[in-house]
Amino acid sequence: MLELENISYKTQEKTILKDISLKFIPGHRYALIGTNGAGKSTIGYLIMGLDGYKPTTGRILLDGKDITNSSVTERAKLGITLMWQEPARFDGMTIETYLTLGGKLPAQKSEIIEALEFVGLNPNIYLKRFVDKTLSGGERKRVELASILLIKPKYVILDEPDSGIDLMSLNIINDIVNYIAQYGGTPIIITHREEMAYNTDYGYLICSGKILMHGPINNVITAFRNSCEACNHPNIPIPGELK
Repeated sequence: MLELENISYKTQEKTILKDISLKFIPGHRYALIGTNGAGKSTIGYLIMGLDGYKPTTGRILLDGKDITNSSVTERAKLGITLMWQEPARFDGMTIETYLTLGGKLPAQKSEIIEALEFVGLNPNIYLKRFVDKTLSGGERKRVELASILLIKPKYVILDEPDSGIDLMSLNIINDIVNYIAQYGGTPIIITHREEMAYNTDYGYLICSGKILMHGPINNVITAFRNSCEACNHPNIPIPGELK
């Protein structure tokens, strides 16, 4: 289980997260939902341990082990991965090479072909394409989704996975979220759109750096739809103020 205990995160300018606690159980599908600027992506960056993202207070635990001070590389080895809102480019590296080297063990070509087909990319066209600016943002997202299929991480943080993609890609994302849960992994979707959250089991409603409520996803989506304008209020609302 992945746990965030009493996490706060401050920069020199402002407080981003204020004493939040979350739990992610293997095999369940989660959504962190809230308006832009609520602090959702910051939670993902803290879990991944990105440079400059260390809790000001609180702990991050993985299966009871404190990983608060662990590096990105160490966390990746433990099975945590982050799918960026804007996927990275790797000039000079083919998609085949990128997918071959992505996991602990080199992927077989047959596995790579199967993964590309799953995400709707024709292997005959894409294996030798480069992971660079010649790919659209949506194509790079599909390549990153294919890498998740091959790596099978324990915890997959998907930061705004629907940005810059078409309806068909949304269906692929839903299929992959289900696939992750089926093999015992834990998908964590970060989104400001309720449509992306529906394909999860449990949600956290984030507003102004605090968790307003959490519970079954339908309840959280209802609260988000009816009350999330509070996220733009200068005073942080409390759960009892939700409509």
